Amino acid sequence: MTMQVYYYYPFSALSDPAKLYNDLRWNITRPQGFEAVMRVRCSQGIQVQDYYGNFCKRIPTDIDLPAIDCNKAIMVTLKHDDKLQDGSECAFQCALLYTTVYGQRRIRVTTLSLPCTSNLSNLYRSADLDTQFTCFMKQAANEIPSTPLVNVREQMMNLCVNALVSYRKFCATVSSSGQLILPEALKLLPLYTLALIKSAGLRNDGRIDDRSFWITYVSSVSIPLAVPFVYPRMVAIHDLDSKVEGGSPIPPFLPLSSEHVSDEGIYLLENGEDALIYIGSSVDSNILRQLLGINSVEEIPTQFVLQQFDNPLSKKLNEVINEIRSQRCSYLRLKLCKKGDQSGMLFFSYLVEDKIPTGGQSYVEFLINIHRQIQVKMS
Repeated sequence: MTMQVYYYYPFSALSDPAKLYNDLRWNITRPQGFEAVMRVRCSQGIQVQDYYGNFCKRIPTDIDLPAIDCNKAIMVTLKHDDKLQDGSECAFQCALLYTTVYGQRRIRVTTLSLPCTSNLSNLYRSADLDTQFTCFMKQAANEIPSTPLVNVREQMMNLCVNALVSYRKFCATVSSSGQLILPEALKLLPLYTLALIKSAGLRNDGRIDDRSFWITYVSSVSIPLAVPFVYPRMVAIHDLDSKVEGGSPIPPFLPLSSEHVSDEGIYLLENGEDALIYIGSSVDSNILRQLLGINSVEEIPTQFVLQQFDNPLSKKLNEVINEIRSQRCSYLRLKLCKKGDQSGMLFFSYLVEDKIPTGGQSYVEFLINIHRQIQVKMS
């Protein structure tokens, strides 16, 4: 079994056994290997700068992994140290030597060849937002144990600003300094950066256990799971039976802002580890009865196990939950939240586009701040 930290806080003997069972089952049965050694090689002109993740490093060129599984990712940063010919290709190769669960010694080699360009516009046009942002997250997780949180937040802000300054300086066609210009491929980078700054790992008011789990999780998280962990997905579930049939059972995602949360609605917010179901204070009693089997907001239980009732709305909610769980590597914990108590405050703490009482900027304020810093660096 590969080592992994699981976090159940606060643990509920009623609602958490299913997650505990499914997490343990997946930990044992998922594809994994042992006694692994990994090395990354590059074409001339590029060299490995650093590795990020959970591993042991005894020599500069290799990393040792007592165990590795399909959910873990190692990030490798590269350094450009020599001239590359425009129009040529550079290659990267990752070799992983490991032992299977059946005791067979194997090597897996992955090779990637990419074109070189001296045109910065091409680079920004082909930028991968999720990969770029995951790089920010892992660098933050690496810095937190040894650097004051205010400095880590500032570093993340600078990484975002510097990427946008380079685009503005060398690629943008609009010359007006009063306009914020974002590259199409990275237009959500400021939003994700704001979410990172407000995340449990970087908040001053967070519990130390929450921060410790955040660091452990982010250090080895894969790209598909990284962004939702700090910028969760939120959907309305009170009107699931009115959604158009066909395709994914998951309805369209909503921006993480209280403007999109109505007192008459019920909303599901999930980050890959937890799923919060927020119940507005004026929800129709018929909808509550169909989804949760209760008649009023006052009857909302503190501990919750999702059931399927004999009605279309309940069946569609279960389909949505099952679909999300199939996309994640963790069996989501379900928590009910309501306005006016601690659970409601937890839900609204994930709405990162809002201004928060402890001084966190709204998304609009953050964009203005980003724009101001770009103007300073351009002057």
